[in-house]
Amino acid sequence: MKIFVTGGSGFLGSNFIKNALSRGYQICNFDALTYAASLGNLDDVKYHPNYLFLKGDVRDKDFVEGAIFMHQPISIVHFAAESHVDNSIECPTIVYDTNVIGTLNLLEAARKYWDHISRDPNFRFHHISTDEVFGSLKTQEFFTENSAYAPNSPYAASKAASDHLVRSWNKTYNFPTSLSNCSNNFGPYQFPEKFIPKVIVRALHNMSIPIYGNGQNIRDWIFVDDHSSAIMMILEKGKAGSRYNIGGNNERTNIELAFAICELLDTERPDRAPHNKLIEYVGDRPGHDFRYAVDSTKIREELGWFAKTSFNCGLEKTVNWFVKNEERWLKFASEVKSND
Repeated sequence: MKIFVTGGSGFLGSNFIKNALSRGYQICNFDALTYAASLGNLDDVKYHPNYLFLKGDVRDKDFVEGAIFMHQPISIVHFAAESHVDNSIECPTIVYDTNVIGTLNLLEAARKYWDHISRDPNFRFHHISTDEVFGSLKTQEFFTENSAYAPNSPYAASKAASDHLVRSWNKTYNFPTSLSNCSNNFGPYQFPEKFIPKVIVRALHNMSIPIYGNGQNIRDWIFVDDHSSAIMMILEKGKAGSRYNIGGNNERTNIELAFAICELLDTERPDRAPHNKLIEYVGDRPGHDFRYAVDSTKIREELGWFAKTSFNCGLEKTVNWFVKNEERWLKFASEVKSND
């Protein structure tokens, strides 16, 4: 059974590919290899007999269609996206082109393939999305699958648009889609523009750790392995037309998390302790959402999924991996901008 994975050389996609290969699936990794992706993320499986890499861009409509018709997958899992909020603020057209037009191209190519060749009752188009499409929480409530969309950044708006495209293809064409909105991921291999790896990498290189505003913004965190297992369960057991929220139930403020990372680094690099001396507060980001938190009741009750990795265990694994691969990220340490 072959899965066509877009964006498979990125942080989330590469983790999912390893998970799928371990379960006996064949994988075609379709990736444009933009700045945050790396073939090195899949070095340990690049010679796997069930793995194939194909360089391609979801914005190239004809190439996308040709690739899908050639490889004839049983499922398509769509990770490919521009996901950096700060970049989306500086240049919103880039995220629009990839996240909206790219998703449209992929949906149309996949629908043509399904209409003319596949019609396999098990075929599925699964779209990976974010809890950021729902906007910001300021109460103790949680986002559910029925929460209203209220994106507050160009990135979140582009993902909201792509979500709506996926839903409409299911309703209009009866095309078998599913969709998941996940909370903040973390783990090994994550590109260091994101909050957790950025704190680790900058601290390891004795650079300041910028924290937006007063550091009280709250995120729910999920270890990347658990996200991958949820996606696999949706593919295998979820119904076409369904959507699921995926969360780790691990809410932390940004400043609380930064101190926790610094404490772990104090153990790994005691000669540089305390690492929290590197923390500095910077001006807040425009449209900065206060809190994200998702309710994962539906996927837990319908499919039996639950996150298996405790936050502390996942954070320790992540810090240890970045420490062991410190030099890999040296050139990025002073270049990345965002802390969320």
